[in-house]
Amino acid sequence: MWELQSASFWRAIFAEFFATLFYVFLGLGASLHWGPGPLPVLQVALAFGLALATLVQAVGHISGAHVNPAVTFAFLVGSQMSLLRAFGYMAAQLLGAVVGAAMLYSVTPPAVRGNLALNTLHPGVSVGQATAVEIFLTLQFVLCILATYDERRNGRLGSVALAIGFSLTLGHLFGMHYTGAGMNPARSFAPAILTRNFTNHWVYWVGPIIGGGLGSLLYDFLLFPRLKSASERLSILKGTRPRDSTAQPEGTGEPVELKTQAL
Repeated sequence: MWELQSASFWRAIFAEFFATLFYVFLGLGASLHWGPGPLPVLQVALAFGLALATLVQAVGHISGAHVNPAVTFAFLVGSQMSLLRAFGYMAAQLLGAVVGAAMLYSVTPPAVRGNLALNTLHPGVSVGQATAVEIFLTLQFVLCILATYDERRNGRLGSVALAIGFSLTLGHLFGMHYTGAGMNPARSFAPAILTRNFTNHWVYWVGPIIGGGLGSLLYDFLLFPRLKSASERLSILKGTRPRDSTAQPEGTGEPVELKTQAL
């Protein structure tokens, strides 16, 4: 519980709230259907990708810019953050998403508000197929995040923010016609609350959470294993204060930021 006394912990929580608010506001705002004709998939994909890339650049060094409960769950499965921090992140993400969607709803003309709920299944796509699509979309996204954030890599190729933004863009380019490309339970939850439309809503939680968990297991235990003992992993999950040479003095009350959050 020492994290609760840390200023950097609360800064990270606020960063997740703030970033998710703007992610939903900008991403969904660019996805509103204002006129006749189909909504350009490329426009939506680039909007979400560029929004996330911008936010990773802005707050990635503060919280890791997860902006997504599925991403936070992936880091938790890989024992890269404490349970307390993970739950704090998820709560901040959901609240930020709802506030961002509410802000968008308030500045949008009533005739356009009905398009706020972007996540809808194509009439020919079953819930099983939709869940599988959401799993694979989130899996590739989480793999990209884990690989680009990994401090063990000998040099990084290009911009971390752009790599993550492109991965999200790719997911939208593929998934828009299937499910609307959720890939983020918070982003799907917020408009569902405002429009009171929870049809097949569970797909946008189950798919991304499974995809995030599988991505973490695949990367951290098979592709590029982290050599941690069970006791070390348990210590991280419990949030035990670090005692190594990189830890800050006890009197400061400041935690050491997760290395995977350093961009």
